[in-house]
Amino acid sequence: MLAIACAIAIAARAFVDAHAGPGVGASLAVYAMAVVALAAAAHVVIRLKAPDADPVLLPAVFALNGLGLAMIHRIDFAYLARGRETHFAQTQTLWAILGIVGALIVVAVLPDHRLLRRYTYTAGVIGLVGLLLPLAPGIGREVNGARIWVGLFGRSLQPGEFAKIAFVIFFAGYLVSHRDTLALAGPKVLGIRLPRPRDLGPILVVWAAALLVQIAERDLGASLLFFGLFVAMLYVATQRISWVIVGMGLFSVGAVMAGTLFSHVGARYDAWLHALDSDVYDSGRSYQLVQGLFGMASGGLFGTGLGDGSPALVPYAESDFIMASLGEELGLTGFMAILALYLVVVQRALRAAIGVRDGFGKLMAAGLGFAMALQLFVVVGGVTRVIPLTGLTTPFLAYGGSSMIANWLAIALLLRVSDAARAGAADGARATQATR
Repeated sequence: MLAIACAIAIAARAFVDAHAGPGVGASLAVYAMAVVALAAAAHVVIRLKAPDADPVLLPAVFALNGLGLAMIHRIDFAYLARGRETHFAQTQTLWAILGIVGALIVVAVLPDHRLLRRYTYTAGVIGLVGLLLPLAPGIGREVNGARIWVGLFGRSLQPGEFAKIAFVIFFAGYLVSHRDTLALAGPKVLGIRLPRPRDLGPILVVWAAALLVQIAERDLGASLLFFGLFVAMLYVATQRISWVIVGMGLFSVGAVMAGTLFSHVGARYDAWLHALDSDVYDSGRSYQLVQGLFGMASGGLFGTGLGDGSPALVPYAESDFIMASLGEELGLTGFMAILALYLVVVQRALRAAIGVRDGFGKLMAAGLGFAMALQLFVVVGGVTRVIPLTGLTTPFLAYGGSSMIANWLAIALLLRVSDAARAGAADGARATQATR
């Protein structure tokens, strides 16, 4: 499977070079050798340090990462044809290498995922600081109307990507310790056990923080991801649908309040609901969204082909709208294939959560899987106009070092949990066989 993933990455790069670049040449050979070397190194490290880890996760992520690098390489050529020289692909390749190396280091130095439970509240503090850091004066940066970046050593960093992992660890540790109280206590109304008012404290605090992010940072995506992740993990821990109902109700109220009381939030909603209105489009508020929709429409069922589209017509095609770029050149078929790869990654994360024996590992794996699913929904939903546009990136595909490294670290944690789950299942099978 890893060989197939490498073949996908190399073939995608070859199509781009042949159709949009100078043609297939020595640079492709160098790229191919680098891809194969990285894949081989990753395979060896994981087989040595986590021999029972899920064998599907790494190939699926390698294929996604390879497609993303090929598409960003193609967008560099598209910008060059319009008189703008960029080097996004070179930078992104470096970030991908750092992400893969970082993931392998985590797998190598973290022998047991349960060690992370010792740092439950430390992770919570780190996550909260990371989420609110873009609001700090002097280092916070506003891009495309969202204040989700910080300037560091001349580079831009999106701390929310790393905060996501920290919050998963915090929520997992907190909910393991308190799930009995959250699951069993409370009155029963119409067959649904409602939480006690005093148990609502944690969810109200998280809701208030999410609302603050939405208002202060102008980032609907991080707000939805942050709060949705907590509600999903709360449901996994307690198996109570009432928490989902309360959570969705709180978020709906908060979203309506923010859209009504704050003009910049209302402007995001307006560009979403009235994207094709002439006054909204002419003012530029929905220009990026509509251009992306036109691009995907021109791709049709099978796409224009890698290297034969016009992705440069969409602003920020390499980052916010890389799914629109892929939809144009790979068509609906390729778009759905990419979503299927993400579905595989999420499914394997949830499978690891089901298989591992300890509660902390279950919640951490489920949280990482839900985080990726929610992030993908927020990004693809924004590009396809299902929900308002956000500042989140598409994992492993979109340009951005913070996202690339953070998501590879999340995969490392999933590999570690899946190793424990599959090793435990193998030990159980051997014990059963011995008993017989």
